[in-house]
Amino acid sequence: MPSDDSHRSLRITIALCLGSFIVFCNLYSVQAILPQLSFHFEISETKVNWLFAATTLGLSVSLVPWAVYSDKCGRKPIIISSLFLIPATSFVMLFCTSFESLVLVRGLLGIALAAFAGVAVAYLVEELSSPRFASAMGFYIAANSLGGISGRVLGGVINQHLGWQATIITLVSLSLVGAIAVYLLLPNQHNFKAQGISLQHLNRGVRYHINDNTVWFGMLIGGLNFALFVNLYSVVVFRLAHAPFNLDSSISSLFFLCYLAGTLSSSYSGYWSKHRSPVLGMMLGGTFGLLGMLTASSSSILMIVAGLLLISFGGFFTHSLAYAWVNQQAKQQKTSAGALYLVHYYVGGSLGGFVLLFCWQQYHWQGVIIGGSCMYALLFTLAWKLHLRENSQANTKLAKPLT
Repeated sequence: MPSDDSHRSLRITIALCLGSFIVFCNLYSVQAILPQLSFHFEISETKVNWLFAATTLGLSVSLVPWAVYSDKCGRKPIIISSLFLIPATSFVMLFCTSFESLVLVRGLLGIALAAFAGVAVAYLVEELSSPRFASAMGFYIAANSLGGISGRVLGGVINQHLGWQATIITLVSLSLVGAIAVYLLLPNQHNFKAQGISLQHLNRGVRYHINDNTVWFGMLIGGLNFALFVNLYSVVVFRLAHAPFNLDSSISSLFFLCYLAGTLSSSYSGYWSKHRSPVLGMMLGGTFGLLGMLTASSSSILMIVAGLLLISFGGFFTHSLAYAWVNQQAKQQKTSAGALYLVHYYVGGSLGGFVLLFCWQQYHWQGVIIGGSCMYALLFTLAWKLHLRENSQANTKLAKPLT
C-alpha cells in the first residue's frame, strides 16, 4: 500500500524534484547558445539544431524501453543510474573534437535522461498515497519547468563569459552533486512488484492507441504544440543574436524566463477541463500561441517579450490538456498511452526545429510566420476533428433511452 508517512513522502518528493531539475537543466542547456555554437563550428542554423534535436530524439525513443525495463528490475536502480550517467555522458563532450561527435554524445545524453523521465512518475504513483501524490506531482512539474529555465539561463550566461566548455563543466559538477544527493535521499521502494511485459504485448498496445483516432489525434496535437512552442523560442534566440538587436547569450537567455507564464496556464488547465471542453481548450491554447508568434514579429523588445509570454501560456495550456486527454480517453493500457504521448511530444520538438529554423534561414521571420501558421492550421484541424467526435459522443449518450 502507498505510504502516508510524511517524513518518507517528503524525502521522495525532494529527491525526485531534484532529479527532475537536473534532467531538464541538461536537456535544454544548449538551446540558448545555439547561435554561438553555430558561429563556433561555422555551420548553419538548421545544422546546429542537431545538438538539441539529437537529445530529444534520443530521449523520445528510449522512454518506453526504460519504462518496460523498470517493470522488471525496479524504479530506483534506473533512477539512480540515470542521474549518474548524465554527468558522465556530459563530461565526454569536453573531449569531442568535431560537431558530429558532439551530436552523437548529446544523443547518448538523451538516452540517459529518458531513464529518469520514463520511470520517476511510476515511482511516485507506487510509493505515495493519493493526496500526497497529487501534491508531489505539482512540485515535480514545477521542477521540470524550473530546470528547463535554469539550464537555458545558466548556459547563456556562462557561455558568454567563459565559453561553452565552461557551461558543460558547470553542469557536470552540479549534476554530480545532485545525483549524490538523490542517491542519499531517495528511499528504497516498499510497493514495487516486478512484472514482465513482452515486446509483443507492448507493440499491441502501441498499435491499439495509433488506431484509435480519438487518442492518436491528441498525441499529434501534443507533438505539433511542442514543435511550435519550444522551437519558436529557438528562432527568437537566433533573431536576437542578429541585427538590429545583436544581443549576447547572457541577455538573450533571460528571455526564457517568459516560460513562467506557462506555470500559470498549466495550473489553470485542471480547472478548465472540469468545467469546459478540453478540446476547445487545446484550440484556445493554440490561438494564444499563434497570436504570440504574430506579436513577436515586431521589432520592439517589449512586443517580443509579450509574444513569448503568449506562446508560453498557450503552449503549456495545450500540453496539459492534451496529455490529460490522452490518458483519460485511452480505454486500456493507459501507461503505454502516456508514454506514447511523450514520444510524439519529443519527436515533434526535434523535427519542428528543423522546419522553423529552415524557414528562418531562408526567409527570416516572415518565413517563420508562414511555416508556423501552417503547423498551427494542422493543430486546429486535428482539434476540430476531436471536437466533432466529442460532440458526437455526447449526443450518443443523450440519445440513449433511460432504463
